[in-house]
Amino acid sequence: MDLARHSDLTEKEESQILLAYVPLVKRIVKQLAFQASTILDIHDIEQIALIGLLEAIRRYGKPDERFGGYAKLRIRGAILDELRNKDWRPRGLRQKTHRINDAVRALSRKLGREPFAEEITQSLGLGMEEYQQYLLLESAKNMQSLDELLTLGTEADALISQGPEDQLINTDSMKHALATLEKREQIILALYYQHDLSLKEIALTLDLTEARICQINKIITEKIKFFYRNEH
Repeated sequence: MDLARHSDLTEKEESQILLAYVPLVKRIVKQLAFQASTILDIHDIEQIALIGLLEAIRRYGKPDERFGGYAKLRIRGAILDELRNKDWRPRGLRQKTHRINDAVRALSRKLGREPFAEEITQSLGLGMEEYQQYLLLESAKNMQSLDELLTLGTEADALISQGPEDQLINTDSMKHALATLEKREQIILALYYQHDLSLKEIALTLDLTEARICQINKIITEKIKFFYRNEH
């Protein structure tokens, strides 16, 4: 991770900003703990998050009203990058990943809807714990894809230099993309991005299983990708 300074902030100013945004770091660590804590120690997650915040500060410079949103992307991205790069899956599960993906697609076609976790595990003869591990990895990939899609396919750094006209176009385009989602899918995005709830908290709020929330996040990602492929 590149931590070279791209701003004129002094070390003292950086430290003050870091301290001011520690509550944001704690919220995001709590939000992603469901995905990361089975793979990374909580202290490691916090350190990765702080490095993500420091990188955001050094790239962005003195915080303004837009810095919080930018920092969130950087902090979440740092954690999800580390999670995705950890090849933590058991070898047997690595070999089954493509088969699980193929089975989900086949069941979706057969049922005319996204299959439930119990239907997938029964079809493949998987234990629920093994299926949950698969979902954790998929969820990390999907949430990172969503972060990228919700900045309209641009690098997060581009948010620093976007002019008002570009922001207006992007906002309008995103509104159209989100309008293609079902109400429940829109609620999940709002709970995750606006209220910083974890996937576990979202599942409790909507009275769904965590596995189902992971599935819906994958559907959301695919819908928004489809929208941008057809619009741009």
